[in-house]
Amino acid sequence: MTTRKTIITCAVTGAIHTPSMSPHLPITQQQIADAAIQAAEAGAAILHLHARDPQTGRPDQSLEAFAPILRAVKQQSNCVINITTGGAPTMLVEERVRPAAHYQPEVASLNMGSMNFGLYPMLNRFKEFEHDWERPYLEGSRERIFKNTFADIEYILETCAEGGTRFEIECYDIGHLYTLAHFADRGVIKPPFFVQSVFGILGGIGAHPEDVAHMKRTADRLFGDRYHWSVLGAGKNQLAIAAMAAAMGGNVRVGLEDSLWIGAGKLAQSNAQQVRAVRQIIEGLGQEIATPDEAREILGLKGGDRVNF
Repeated sequence: MTTRKTIITCAVTGAIHTPSMSPHLPITQQQIADAAIQAAEAGAAILHLHARDPQTGRPDQSLEAFAPILRAVKQQSNCVINITTGGAPTMLVEERVRPAAHYQPEVASLNMGSMNFGLYPMLNRFKEFEHDWERPYLEGSRERIFKNTFADIEYILETCAEGGTRFEIECYDIGHLYTLAHFADRGVIKPPFFVQSVFGILGGIGAHPEDVAHMKRTADRLFGDRYHWSVLGAGKNQLAIAAMAAAMGGNVRVGLEDSLWIGAGKLAQSNAQQVRAVRQIIEGLGQEIATPDEAREILGLKGGDRVNF
């Protein structure tokens, strides 16, 4: 499983944070594209992309929302582009998968289970909102299920199969690893798997070092040398989790989708700033970061010339 070089993924904007939380969160297509390109220049090999409505900042899975972002990033970067199929917890799976199915990227994210996805504690920190959708979106997570049933997962896998897209398998808990093993045993998904372990989301596994070790031990037992491991830590956990995983031979994901912060009480000014911070940790451990083409070779990707954008 261990690779000679560490892959950095940058998740540029996501669907967790709302526009009023940070003036540095990319909202428009141009802002998202610029942020992605800057993250690539800082050392990210993979760019994990969501789109937003440029007026309200609300998550947007329309093809039209993604088109200018994909075009700009491809023209100005050799990075691997990863399109979300998670979208936002408020969306139906058919809406969520549409951009990945149409644009056929090298990588698409894929959540491995339904779960509580608690965003409402953010209301304790953020009190004023510019747009009328933000507060209900956060408050609604008290009773909202982020739906990823076995049928949903299989639908996404089958819908994207013809395009040769591989998946960033997002596992928020131990049971999600077993769900991946289930689909692997059925032959619905083929190795090598790119497993993204997610720590610190309310409703998923915690961010204690024992949680990180338990997730890795379980993945090792289930998948052996058939997978590549990466981690993301939510919020304040971002760089601590990244440091743990890098020291254990894993790959890392950072970005304003996962955390708005660069230190205690200090907002990150860009995605690139977070990439530079995690790169410093990786290189401080005596490791090298992977280039986009090295990431393609490690993960067995089809190549940037075979996407539909």
